[in-house]
Amino acid sequence: MRCDVLAVGTELLLGQIVDTNSSWIGEQLTAAGIDTCEHRKVGDNIGRMVDCLRELLERADAVIVCGGLGPTPDDVTREAIAEVMEVELERREELIEHIARLFGVRGRDMPANNLRQADVPKGGDAIPNPIGTAPGLRCEVDDGAGGTKIVYAVPGVPYEMTDMITRHVLPDLLERSGERAVIVSRSLKTWGTSESGLAEMIAERVDQQTNPTIAFLARGIEGIYVRMTAKAPTEDAARELLDAEDRELRSVLGNLVFAIDDETMESEVLRFCEARGWSLGVAESLTGGLIGARLANVPGASRTFRGSIASYATDVKHNLLGVTAEHLVGEDAAKQMAEGAQRVLGADVAISATGVAGPDEMENQPVGTVFFGIAIPDVPAEAVSVRLPGDRERIRQLATISALNLLRMRFLSLP
Repeated sequence: MRCDVLAVGTELLLGQIVDTNSSWIGEQLTAAGIDTCEHRKVGDNIGRMVDCLRELLERADAVIVCGGLGPTPDDVTREAIAEVMEVELERREELIEHIARLFGVRGRDMPANNLRQADVPKGGDAIPNPIGTAPGLRCEVDDGAGGTKIVYAVPGVPYEMTDMITRHVLPDLLERSGERAVIVSRSLKTWGTSESGLAEMIAERVDQQTNPTIAFLARGIEGIYVRMTAKAPTEDAARELLDAEDRELRSVLGNLVFAIDDETMESEVLRFCEARGWSLGVAESLTGGLIGARLANVPGASRTFRGSIASYATDVKHNLLGVTAEHLVGEDAAKQMAEGAQRVLGADVAISATGVAGPDEMENQPVGTVFFGIAIPDVPAEAVSVRLPGDRERIRQLATISALNLLRMRFLSLP
C-alpha cells in the first residue's frame, strides 16, 4: 500500500513554520511497512488543494492531509475533500456537542465559527479528537475503476495529529492493506561518532537486515538514532526480535548508546546518580542555565538534582563559587566551578562548563573552546577541554549535551 502526505498551510510555504508533521508521519508510515513516495505542501487555497489532492490520489492508495481543519475561513480542508468526493458537507450534531463540551470545560462559550468544525463530507466519517476541537476525517473516494481510495484529514496541531495518526489512521491503513502483523520499533540513541562512522561499525548488521530492519536517523545535537523495526504475529514476538537485535548492536556500539526511545541523556545521568544515592549540582558559564533546564525537565528530577548556578558574571564565579583561577576559561576555573557547585548546593556530584561561545575570542581562546569540570565524591576534581563547531547557539547547545555525556561516561568508568 502507498500512502502520501499533503501538508496544508500558507505559513509552511512562507517558512514561518517548519513542517515537522510530514516528517513524523513519514517515519510512522515507514515503520508500519507502508510505502510513502511523495510529500507535498500547499497553501490555504481550495483550488490548489483540490488539484494537489487529485494528483496524489492518481498514484497513491491513500493520502493523509495535515492541517486546515480549524474554525477560520482559511481552513478549507473539509471543503477541498468534499469537492474531490463530489459531495456536499453535512453538519454533524454529535460533533457540535463535542466541541461545545470542550469549550464548556474551559469555562467559555463556543464561538459560532467553530460550528464549521462539525462539517463532514457526506459519506465520510469523523475521526475522534478527545483533546481538541478539530475532528479528523476519514473519507473514501471513488477511484473511477470500481474501487475506492482513502483520504484522512488530521489537525496540524502536533500533539493532536500524533494521537490521531497513532490511534486511528495507522490501524485503519494496516487493516486496508491486509496486514495482520504487529510492527514494533525501538531506537538506540547514540552520541560520540558520525553517521558515516556509525554506519561502518554496524555495516554487517545492516547488510544482513531482514527482520528487524535497521535505519539511521540523524538528530542534530541529540545524536544519531539507530531505529530497529520488527514485524511479527504478536507484539511479544516482535519485541523478542528487537531484544535480540538490540543485544547484537550494543555488542558493537558499546557506550556510544546512551538511551532508547523516550529516554534522554539527562534522564540517564539522573538515573546513575539515583542508583548511587548521589545528589547532583551544576555550575554554568557559557551555557547560562541550559544544562540545569534539561535536568529539571526530567520527571522526578527533584529526587536527585539540587540545582544549577548560572555563574555568567565574573564576580559570581569569584564570590559565590570561590573561583580563584587567573583565567576564567581554563581547566583550573572549570574544576573550581564544579567544586564550588558541590559546596554551595550541597551536592555529592557536580559538573561545570566554561568557555567561549562567540562571536569573539576570550582570554586568547578561540571560539568554540569549552572546559568542563567534574567533581565526584572522594576523587580530585578533574577537567576536560573540547573544541565545538558552529555559531554561538550551536556551541552552547553542543556544550550542554557534551557536559551531560561527559558525566555519563565518567559514571560508567566507576567501579
